[in-house]
Amino acid sequence: MSDDRPPDAWEPHERRIWEAYRRGEWCDDVPEVRAEVLRWLLVAAPPPVRGSLARLRLRGAHITGTLDLAEAEVRCAIRLWSCRLDEAPRFDGGRFGALELRDCALPGLTAVGARVDQECVIAGCVIDGTLDLRSLSVGTRLSLDRSRVVVPDGRAAVDAQSLAVEEDFSAAEMECTGPVYLNSSDVRDTLDFRGARIRGERTCLQAPELSVGGGLHLDRGFVSDGGIDLYGASIGGSLHLEDSTLTGTGEKRGQPALQLLCATVGGDIQAGRGLVVRGCVDLRDTTVRGSVVLKRARLHQPAGTALKAQRLHVGGNFSCREGFVSQGLVDIRDARVGGSVLFEGAELTGLAGTALRANGIEVGAEFNCCDGLTAHGRISLSNITVRARLCFEGALFDVPSGKHALVCRRSTAAELELSPREATEGVVDLSHTRVGVLRDDPGTWPGALLLEGFLYDSVHPVLPAERRLPWLDREPTGFAPQPYEQLAANYQQHGRDADARTVLLAKQRRVRRTLAWPARAWSILQDVTVGYGYRPLRAVGLLAAFFAIGTAVFATWPPAPTGEGKPPDFQPAIYTLDLLLPVVDFGQERAFSPHGGLQWVVVVLVSAGWLLATTAAAGANRVLRRT
Repeated sequence: MSDDRPPDAWEPHERRIWEAYRRGEWCDDVPEVRAEVLRWLLVAAPPPVRGSLARLRLRGAHITGTLDLAEAEVRCAIRLWSCRLDEAPRFDGGRFGALELRDCALPGLTAVGARVDQECVIAGCVIDGTLDLRSLSVGTRLSLDRSRVVVPDGRAAVDAQSLAVEEDFSAAEMECTGPVYLNSSDVRDTLDFRGARIRGERTCLQAPELSVGGGLHLDRGFVSDGGIDLYGASIGGSLHLEDSTLTGTGEKRGQPALQLLCATVGGDIQAGRGLVVRGCVDLRDTTVRGSVVLKRARLHQPAGTALKAQRLHVGGNFSCREGFVSQGLVDIRDARVGGSVLFEGAELTGLAGTALRANGIEVGAEFNCCDGLTAHGRISLSNITVRARLCFEGALFDVPSGKHALVCRRSTAAELELSPREATEGVVDLSHTRVGVLRDDPGTWPGALLLEGFLYDSVHPVLPAERRLPWLDREPTGFAPQPYEQLAANYQQHGRDADARTVLLAKQRRVRRTLAWPARAWSILQDVTVGYGYRPLRAVGLLAAFFAIGTAVFATWPPAPTGEGKPPDFQPAIYTLDLLLPVVDFGQERAFSPHGGLQWVVVVLVSAGWLLATTAAAGANRVLRRT
């Protein structure tokens, strides 16, 4: 038998395959072919017809037996279209020029450790068993597009651990009834699961330590029933999740719908439309060099945390706006965002009491919870740093009375906009927070407001002190002096000294409610006489009134002189001043002594003088300390 002739025992249709192989042509209308014939053809490799390229191109054949090419070296292309294989072909450890199975039916395939120099295509196939591609190396692209893989008993549908693909890996519109394993795999360009549907008992896509040089596409109708594990993954481009549905197996079982923990994304996380997640999305300790775009996404994890993003690092924006809905806690504690955090128009529901927890976050631009944000639960923003504006304009806090609606303790922002759609019944806590500009709306002040240690440089709108004072009297835990002093200092800083004195006077009156009765009486006296030192003209008026009354009384009924010798001329005005001013002695009080009813007049004037003098001294001391 010469090399250019097939074995004599071959059937006529098998001889046709031989000839088609040598010419590199398609061979159709072959009803059945033995797998050993194809192995002989590929391993023995008859010489091509001069001017032709030898390759196996078989269409519509029924292949019987096992196509065993394990550890074989086949330089030509193998292309099987619309073929049916009785046994799972074996390509383990082999090396092939190109491998293509398109629209075939087979009970599985194994290519462990194989090398395909060009493309590897297993597209449109129906596979009733595991597609085992562990440690497979592909020189150009790998395609599993439109294939359907069905495996029983929870075994892997596609096991491609340690896979290496030099260009794209596409599994668009693939259907798997078992999990897909891509552990420690390396795809130099794009990994595409657009429109794929994967179902797993617990994990449907397991790809920890996955490396993708380009983008990862889980979008355009992608459906997962089971967790997606991308722990420690490195994605050079963007992660696309638009128009996809992810279903986890429950946070308590440790299987979130999407786990992108300790990963790196060189582009964006794009889920700007149509993303639906039933379960938890876990982005903890992940670095995203671009933006995280979750606008219009819908997250459902009412039993716990819908979005875990603690210590997330984002170079651009973190956007959960324009219809973003979360049934469950959104937790972005200690995150670092170079751009803005955007929750405009979002709806957050925390069934455990907290809707948004962002304690310790640092934001390079704005943190917007405005323009229609609805929070069914507490928003917790303690210890945050916002370089620009922290905004709640037009937001709605839906919490019951006595519960915290907004907790923003020990935080810093250039500007705070606190003007929600309507006044909340809950508590707003701004204690020990520092802002440059505060903007609020008196019509939407909360029912309870904690302002102890709250500092600001200016407040808008600029209201008279009488209208701003009710803002300070909403402390649910009792009187705190610092908010009054801060408001007064702000008025004084902007040249509104009268408003500053009004605020400080209100503070003293508020202090009076906390005093015992003796101290309270003395406080009332200071208020009535000199307004705690902030109304000094009152003392002047009272002294003038007592002076006029005393002068008139003593001019009408002068007191008798005392002692022997000639007394000085009696001066009723100077005598009255001697009685009213205890530290001044004009000699009139010692030279004349009242009798009868005039003694009571002297007692009243001396007592009034002492009271007014000491009260004025206390008020002056307070003014000096304030200054």
